[in-house]
Amino acid sequence: MLPIILSILLLIALVYSVIVMLQKRKKAGVTGIKSILTPICLNLIAITNLLAYWFDFLGIFSWAITIGLLILGAYFTKYLHKVEK
Repeated sequence: MLPIILSILLLIALVYSVIVMLQKRKKAGVTGIKSILTPICLNLIAITNLLAYWFDFLGIFSWAITIGLLILGAYFTKYLHKVEK
């Protein structure tokens, strides 16, 4: 029962994070694909691990995808929009 509840909470958090991310980008007037690559990679990490858990595919392949997406997400942080106060 607990894994089902945690999976549902993760899906709700993912949908909420995508909505908030898109609203903030629209409010700041940020356009382009390069500045959204970091959030895409981080959301794909959560989706990859959730799918690996659901389909019992935990192993070196899912770990490799997770580490690769984490490295890509860190690399693309240089394209994030800097907020000036």
